Amino acid sequence: MTVCPDCGHKNIEGADTCESCGQSLTPLSRPSIDSQLGKSIVKDRIASLEPAEPVTVAPVARVGDVLDLMYERQFGCVLVVDNEELVGIFSERDALVRLNTDAAALADEPVSKYMTESPGTLEMHDRIAFAIHKMALGGYRHIPIMNGGKPTGVISIRDILRYATEKLQSTQAAASK
Repeated sequence: MTVCPDCGHKNIEGADTCESCGQSLTPLSRPSIDSQLGKSIVKDRIASLEPAEPVTVAPVARVGDVLDLMYERQFGCVLVVDNEELVGIFSERDALVRLNTDAAALADEPVSKYMTESPGTLEMHDRIAFAIHKMALGGYRHIPIMNGGKPTGVISIRDILRYATEKLQSTQAAASK
């Protein structure tokens, strides 16, 4: 039961407004965040993750060359860009799932045949919580970061884990003083 703070009426759980006085009950259904890490995730912006500069390729780039580039740069994905416009992303997962053991035979094919088209993106000013939500719902490990319609960075789940670890360590250090 949700008790209306204005009139005291007991409403069913999940009700948006009080059945008695019509007062909004929405603020009562917002979860409270008790941990410092949770508060930071909701408050901090993606810019604080310091997104990596993206590795970009053209849609016509050969799969073999793209895989070599990913290996050389030790980067888990490349952004596929055409005339400065993001058209897709090709990741380690795409290589495993779409190329698999045929990677050598497909090395001369264009990456555009195997990329994920129109990937979900975020902006530097978006909150880290949005990135986590998008990654969880989409099963993404990488998200392109855009600025003015152009890709300017990439964040990965590792960036978020590093951020969370640093926040937890700083919270523990402050608590032990």
